[in-house]
Amino acid sequence: MFFLRVHSVDTNHPLSLEDAEFTTITTSKITSATESNPNTSPKFSERRGIAHLFRSIGHSSLPNSPASRSTLLFVIAVPNYLSFDDFIRFCGSRIDHVLELVFIRNDGMEDRYSVLVELKNQMTADGFYHTLNGKKYSPGEAEVCHILFLLSVDYTDSDEIAGTPPQGCTELPTCPVCLERLDADTSGIASTLCDHSFQCPCISKWTYLSCQVCRFCQQQDEKPACSVCGISVNPWVCVICGFVGCGRYTEGHAVRHWKDTQHCYSLELNRQQIWDYVGDAYVHRLNQSKIDGKLITDTDSQCLSVERDCDRCECSDDSGISGALYSSKVETIVDEYNRLLASQLETQRQVVL
Repeated sequence: MFFLRVHSVDTNHPLSLEDAEFTTITTSKITSATESNPNTSPKFSERRGIAHLFRSIGHSSLPNSPASRSTLLFVIAVPNYLSFDDFIRFCGSRIDHVLELVFIRNDGMEDRYSVLVELKNQMTADGFYHTLNGKKYSPGEAEVCHILFLLSVDYTDSDEIAGTPPQGCTELPTCPVCLERLDADTSGIASTLCDHSFQCPCISKWTYLSCQVCRFCQQQDEKPACSVCGISVNPWVCVICGFVGCGRYTEGHAVRHWKDTQHCYSLELNRQQIWDYVGDAYVHRLNQSKIDGKLITDTDSQCLSVERDCDRCECSDDSGISGALYSSKVETIVDEYNRLLASQLETQRQVVL
């Protein structure tokens, strides 16, 4: 289950149809619903704030049980080229079952905004989720709508309170690209078109302006150095706040950052795979899929074209992405084999002794 805390000194500002620049079709549709039943007309509002997303530790984040679902949904990111009216039209007929939409804007995120959606009941919430989750906002673009069920939403004017995980929870990134890097059980995102490893072109389409982690991944020619000691060998980047630290085999500042902040997900920049300090394992989608327990081997997953025409989406072999992905997957398999072999040898040694 997911929890949301919003650091905000703002309040909800109601949006009238004129303020949101709704189209005639949308306006007439909502007006008709309001006239037929004034008590169920959806409310629209906007609020400024910084969203902190948390998940409970110890079980899958996928909505596979009634206990993990609710009538409150969180649309993680909507590209900024979509107006509020565009998003409502994107919702289609599902807007008829909405009680309230709250558009959350972060002044530091120029490329996207988030949306809180409250539905009338669990059935309509499930319908909203299954209809729109995983759907592209625009057929020709890379951005996909990712929706999570929320247990609660809290607003606070304290940055410290907003960034402190509830008991038994850990914080997740709100950057959609960074979330898609994580495996399904961790992120609650069942499937993606791309694992965003190496210099994939869709990173720049989503969050190149606002996400420091994505900028580091794109700018491979300039390796960042540890924010504390300045060491540039094997840097690790916190996917929550973008802190750069050195590995545990140098000065260990990345590990110390986790202990100080409880930000447990860190990107090993050289291999571009995410490590979970709490689970003490990689949780990058490239490494494993906990849904079926098997390594992901679909080398076509990075293609962004609707027609699967890699020449159009710059994912062809000439870009070097396919080769990099293949090499990384082979390296992951070799690592798993070496660990298994070492474990077996240790077991045999103990038997002999």
